[in-house]
Amino acid sequence: MKSGRSTALLMLPGFALFMALLALPLANVIDESFRLFEPGRIGSAKDAPYTLSNFAEILQPSYMQYFAETFKFGLLTSIISLTVAFPIAYAVARQSSPVLRKLAVGFLIGMLFLSTLVRVNALLLTFGPTGYASILAGILDVSASSRFYTELVVVFGLLHYLIPIAALTLLGNLQNLNPKLVEASQVLGASRFRSHLSITLPLCIPGLLSAFLICFTLCLSAFVIPMILGKGKVLMVSNLIYARFSEVANYPSGSAVAIIMLIVSLVVIYALTWVVSKWHRNLA
Repeated sequence: MKSGRSTALLMLPGFALFMALLALPLANVIDESFRLFEPGRIGSAKDAPYTLSNFAEILQPSYMQYFAETFKFGLLTSIISLTVAFPIAYAVARQSSPVLRKLAVGFLIGMLFLSTLVRVNALLLTFGPTGYASILAGILDVSASSRFYTELVVVFGLLHYLIPIAALTLLGNLQNLNPKLVEASQVLGASRFRSHLSITLPLCIPGLLSAFLICFTLCLSAFVIPMILGKGKVLMVSNLIYARFSEVANYPSGSAVAIIMLIVSLVVIYALTWVVSKWHRNLA
């Protein structure tokens, strides 16, 4: 009994913070999403009637475009991030020199502390009119002001942000793999590529799934990168929510978009986790 009381007391500060910083604000957002908005007001009135019109509004094609763009960038950048980060993490994990391994890990961690605004402005200078825009656009045979080029720069910005995170996530998984398993496979006649494909990759599926979900979630909630690099041509849900809250003060509409995005994201993440976990069990 005393032990249970002590556990409850230890959990109390964390529970209080959870309620104050997450549960109650989320409850307010849910309540606001069902309120009727009156043009000219900031948010909804306290006695505003409840309505489903804010959610019905999201079914319009203009709103669906935001969701399609967001998930397109989320899937694309997450897959590319894993493709680039996996060899980096593998090289660091198998680095024989402790000094070089620590330097590589330190560099990846240092990238996480780099301000998003610094990243964005560096990319803006590099791929903007004063940088390599004309060269890269010439190679791709597109205009530097075209939508395709703008989307490409946004992808570069997201990758710059996500690759270090994915590499560090995969690093722990790869360090726990026994390299002798690959060596044994090669002794039995398998090529190096075949050994990694049949042994290393299946054993890394939990780490790959974790890295993918982290990258995917961060991309869905990205705001500064698509806002600045996108120049109004890349439409993501985070920008739509910002516009609803800040530019037109339509809190009910912004809250409804945020709630729908949260639900859709959770469903997609759960579905991906279930599919990959089932596939992994079948491999085992």
